[in-house]
Amino acid sequence: AERTGKLHRRRDHWPTIEWLMWQMGGAGPMLGQAHHFVHFNPDVSEYAKARYSKEAERLYGVLDRRLGESTYLGGKDYSIADIATWPWIARFQWQGIDLNQFSHVKRWYLEIADRPAVKRGYVVPNDAEIPKP
Repeated sequence: AERTGKLHRRRDHWPTIEWLMWQMGGAGPMLGQAHHFVHFNPDVSEYAKARYSKEAERLYGVLDRRLGESTYLGGKDYSIADIATWPWIARFQWQGIDLNQFSHVKRWYLEIADRPAVKRGYVVPNDAEIPKP
């Protein structure tokens, strides 16, 4: 992306990298834990379910604040940071999140969900439909 200038604009280099790191260090691992304890194994540990539900809500709040300031995570253009983060947000139901509580995330989520390439890619693993909030 950096070499071609596509999905990673030079003017938005550092914000794109920062939000890509946020996905790799926060959203990915923590929302993955939410999937495990909230969606797949809710009866295993009430503590873990509560802890990861709360963390998921906190991460959505961080994301909502960012998307209230910027159209996309890295800035004005769709980037690799959005591509890396969106699939985690596409499982908002698994995390027990009501997207209606996060208006900026909902706007961003629906805009990306409407992209033709995202629609084609989403159905690859299991011919599923993109969830609508």
